[in-house]
Amino acid sequence: RQASQAPTRMGILFSGCGFHTHEWWAKGQGKEMKLGKVLDPLKDFREKMVFIKGLYNAEALKGNIHSSQTGNLLSGAPLASGGRIKSGTSVDQFVAKQIGHRTKLPSIVLGCEKANPSVHKDYSMLYSSHISWSSPSTPTPLEVYPALAFDQLFKNKTQAGDESVLDAVLQDAKGLRRGISRLDQQKLDEYLNSVREVEKRIESAGKRGELQGWRPTLTGPNMPRPKDGYPQDIVEH
Repeated sequence: RQASQAPTRMGILFSGCGFHTHEWWAKGQGKEMKLGKVLDPLKDFREKMVFIKGLYNAEALKGNIHSSQTGNLLSGAPLASGGRIKSGTSVDQFVAKQIGHRTKLPSIVLGCEKANPSVHKDYSMLYSSHISWSSPSTPTPLEVYPALAFDQLFKNKTQAGDESVLDAVLQDAKGLRRGISRLDQQKLDEYLNSVREVEKRIESAGKRGELQGWRPTLTGPNMPRPKDGYPQDIVEH
């Protein structure tokens, strides 16, 4: 791909409560494609759409309804039970490793709810909190604060007093390690390492000049920075 061309991107959206199945359908193709009520808002993009049917994830039928139908959504991998954490590297992270160096952020995972570390019906609720996994045992860090997501996307220069995201929470993490089991300490270390890896990939891409060449038509954000903090209104979030 030439430097003047926009980089290839991949986006995955997840709806935890699903959709009305009787209105989730598409028939035909191109401009003649007919859409159910749920998909009708996308009708202007029919010529660019491919509607895939018949996908089946056998592993999602095992375990409990919350964890087993979410934690392996993008991998199809079997999930470990007994409170242990093992899924599979998700397809979005495989793609990020191949093409992520072409954009400012190799990957960004956004959410509306904070991760839940509890265990429900013998399965870790981290499965239900994450559809993106950097490795079989490490969920990709989830950004739930709109202001911080905004900064990751639009902040180009490190300002005075800025720190690594990991450095900002490292002190709290050290305190947490003292009160958890050795296995949980290992999982915490894996999670923190995944955060550091994302930071290194962003920094490395900039140093190699891979962020040069193509630039978006916008020279700056076309929306104000969201307020700090965690939104209490789920619709607003």
